[in-house]
Parts: sequence; C-alpha cells; structure tokens
Amino acid sequence: MSVTEARVPARQVAALALPALGVLAAEPLYVLVDTAVVGHLGALPLAGLALGGVVLTQIAAQMTFLSYGTTARASRLHGAGRRQDAVEEGVQATWLALAAGLVVLVLGQLFAGPICRVLAGGGEVADAAVSWLRIALFGAPFILVTMAGNGWMRGVQDTRKPLRYVLVGNALSAVLCPILVHPVGWGLEGSAVANVVAQVLSAGLFFRALFAEHVPLKPRPALMREQLGMGRDLVLRGLAFQACFISAASVAARTSIEAVGAHQVVLQLWTFLALVLDSLAIAAQSLVGAALGASQRERAKSLAWQVTGYGLVFGIGLGVVFAALAGVLPKVFTTDAGVLAEIPHAWWFFVALQPIAGVVFALDGVLLGAGDAAFMRTATLLSAALGFLPLIWASLAFGWGLTGIWTGLAAFMVLRMIAVVWRTRSGQWAVVGAIRT
Repeated sequence: MSVTEARVPARQVAALALPALGVLAAEPLYVLVDTAVVGHLGALPLAGLALGGVVLTQIAAQMTFLSYGTTARASRLHGAGRRQDAVEEGVQATWLALAAGLVVLVLGQLFAGPICRVLAGGGEVADAAVSWLRIALFGAPFILVTMAGNGWMRGVQDTRKPLRYVLVGNALSAVLCPILVHPVGWGLEGSAVANVVAQVLSAGLFFRALFAEHVPLKPRPALMREQLGMGRDLVLRGLAFQACFISAASVAARTSIEAVGAHQVVLQLWTFLALVLDSLAIAAQSLVGAALGASQRERAKSLAWQVTGYGLVFGIGLGVVFAALAGVLPKVFTTDAGVLAEIPHAWWFFVALQPIAGVVFALDGVLLGAGDAAFMRTATLLSAALGFLPLIWASLAFGWGLTGIWTGLAAFMVLRMIAVVWRTRSGQWAVVGAIRT
C-alpha cells in the first residue's frame, strides 16, 4: 500500500471528530456553566463544587474502559465486518456499567464525608463538597451507561447519535441549574440535582439505541471478563490520573479558599479544552481500530501521524486564543477578587501546555484505539510518579501554591508526550486482527 493510499481523507476524520467534539465538550461545557452559576454564590460554594466535582470525576475516570476499551474492541470487529458482534460488546459494557454504577453509589454515600474531609482537611470546604457530592452520586450509574454507549457507537463509527443524546440531557440541565440554584434557592445542592437530571436523560437515550439494534441483551460473563482484562490496565491508568488531580485539589484546598476556587476555574477550562482536543483522538480510535481489524497496518500507522499533526495545529490555535482571553474570561466565572488574583498563577501554564496536549491526546487515541492499554498504563503511572505527584506535594511543603501544582501538570504532560511519541514511532502497537491478542 502506497503512502497516498494509506492516508485517510481529512473529511473522514472530520466526519467522526466533529460530532465526537460535541459529545466530549458537552459535559465540561455544562460544568463550566455550573461553575459560573455557583461561582456567583461566593468563594465557599465554588470551593465545595471544586472538591466534590473532582471526587465524582475521578470516580468516573476509573471506568474509562467502558468507553475507550469498548471502542477499541468494537471498532476492530466492525472493521472485520462483524457489526452485530461489535454491538454486543456494547451490551456487555452496559451491564458492567450498571453493576459498577450501583457499587459506586452505595460506597460513595458511605464514604463521601471521610473522603472530602481528608482531601480538604475538614472545615467548611469539606462540608460544602459533601452536600453536593451526596446528591450528584445518584447520577453515577447513568454516567457509566453513557460512557458504555459512547464506546460501542464510536466503535461502529456512529458519532452523530451520541451527540444528540448528550446534548439533550445537558441542555435541559443547563436550563435547570441556574433556576434551582438561584430563584428556587437550593444553592449548591441545586446544581447537583440538575447534574443528575442530565445523566438520567442521556442514559435513557443510549438504552433506546441499544434496544433498536435487536441484538441479544442477555449478560455474557465470559465476554465481560474479556472486557475487564483490558479494563484492568485502563483502571490502573485512571488511578494515576486520580492520584494526580485529587492531590492537586487537596493541596489547593489546603492553601486557601481563593486558591482552590482559582484552581477550579482553570482546571475546568483545561478539562474542557482537553476534551476538545480529544475529539481527534476519538476519530483515531475508531479508524485505527477498524483499520487494524481489517488488517490494514500501514493505513493505521499513517493515520497516527495525520492525527498528531492535526492535534499540534489545533493545540497551537487554542493556546493563542486563550492567551488573548486572559484578562477577560476569568471574570465570567467569578467576581471574587481573591480568586481572580490567584488565577494567573495557573493560567499561563494552561495556555502554554495546549500544543503539547494536542500531540499527547491525539496519540493517546491512536494507542487506545489499537488496544495498547498495557503500554498506556505503564507510561501514565511513570509520568505521574516522576512528574506530577512529587511537584504537587512539594508545593504543599514549600508553599509554592498554584504555581507548583501547575508546574507538576506541565512535567506530567511532557513526560507523557515523550512516551507516546516513542511508542508510535516504534510501530509495536500496530497489531492486526478482529481481536487484539
């Protein structure tokens, strides 16, 4: 196969990436709206949302195999011409999502208080976080069902329906949030209720899509065990992220209420742009998996570098835009003078990291689409242990504040970039077949 034949038309990448962008951006965009609404209640509710939101997000992050692992497996089967088998991966992932979601809900109610008090060191911030988290946890099973639904639908290269499903839920929630927080007077808890409404509605639409496929819905323990095999590596990878971002929130909370509020604003913008950049990775996951499933190794390798180029250009553009917005955008989220004074300590790291993030997230998508989960696990664990975590806790010990926390994030991203570029160049990830062995 020639280089020209191996290249994937840009319009094919865009046809998957643009709807995926909407799906990926919808949740953090809702959280940004939530942050702006709660931010006008004052620094304490904003800090409570920051801490509670990090806990819930990191719980969900442990289950990323429901989306990424399902896409990797379903896309290979789809590329091999086995669509029904690809959809059945989604059925089993949905059963796993329901089971895991119920466990998260029960354990979360039991341990929400102790977890938040440990992270915040007790006090008002911990109390505010617990009041938000106990309500938001009722959405956990539905968050996981939505992740599984996105996983199998991306695998069969349908990213348009998931976009509609997620937008419907989050649009309703975005309307409810300011109403429940302010006129109804529920305050911080009102934002949690609106969040649950969004998750229930979106998950219901994914259930309907699965029923419409007319595939067997019976649980298949053997297939679920196979999914959990890849899930183990992705869970360990997720633990590295969890340790890093919960540590960052904890150190910020122990610095000052203003610092944790500022960290929440910049971190939510970071999360939003990370998922914007990750839209290319979603396209790469689907296309790389399909190419490897169809035994088109050179096409998969060519696509990897195409997506890397797109990610780099995209990241540079985002960095320029948010550098220009430095004096304006933070004021949308809060009017608290103390929080606004802290934001610049994180803002310029956030801006400078966008090109690096563009490369890292694109190649993450390539390697995850290939099912190279074991390498991704090891690379992320080492990057966290050598980069992010030492600098975060040094920030607490030496009083470096947000500057130290975001220096840790920068080190983490640079180490990850080195790892994924090296792995992609090696070609060892490009294993062909309907199922990676």
